[in-house]
Amino acid sequence: MESSNFFPVPSKALVITPHPDDSELGCGGTVATWIKQGAEVVYLLCTNGDKGSSDPDMTSPKLAELRKIEQQKAAEILGVLAVVRLDYPDGSLEDTPLFRGQLVEAIRRYQPDVALFTDPLRTGFYLHRDHRIAGTVALDALFPYARDRLHYPEQESEGILPHKTPEALMWGSESPDTYIDITESIDKKIEALAAHESQVPSGEESNALADLIKITAARVGDRCGYKYAEGFRRISFSI
Repeated sequence: MESSNFFPVPSKALVITPHPDDSELGCGGTVATWIKQGAEVVYLLCTNGDKGSSDPDMTSPKLAELRKIEQQKAAEILGVLAVVRLDYPDGSLEDTPLFRGQLVEAIRRYQPDVALFTDPLRTGFYLHRDHRIAGTVALDALFPYARDRLHYPEQESEGILPHKTPEALMWGSESPDTYIDITESIDKKIEALAAHESQVPSGEESNALADLIKITAARVGDRCGYKYAEGFRRISFSI
């Protein structure tokens, strides 16, 4: 059994999510657990998810609107304080100064104690390109860009001051080292995920998805002594 590598409940957390539903899959249980214990959590949603459909009658504008509504509902189920949308098209994220600056602005504006996002480093299986880009840019935005006032100085002139975020937790890692007990929030995670009706099965198949979520969380929990858990790779910034 691995150590759970205790992580304290933060006062503020920022979740940087590539697509609608990624946050619920990756850290929905952790978000629900922390909010129940008094944390304020903000979502920064990078893309509008307008490509994720096999329906021949679906269009990108229609899907984007559906997924906007679904993500808002999921966030409300968990108790998320706000969903900030960058509205990039699905599949279009790039490591650019503009995108990095938008993440820096959110970090400085919301001043999180911890940021959560996808681990961009995987070797064993394929990772969606938006996940890789979002994770890489999030790491750079946290350190050193959001910290150093001479990066994006126009933000300081607008009253958005530099912020030092001490910790990052990355979900979807091949080498997690930090585990959060989500035993009391597993049902909230499943309920929030089910809000993404355009992406998840309905009817009896939804029960199978709920079972799969529990099986996966139990497998992670077996590694650290919890009934259900979510695992992350942790980075502490020397700031």
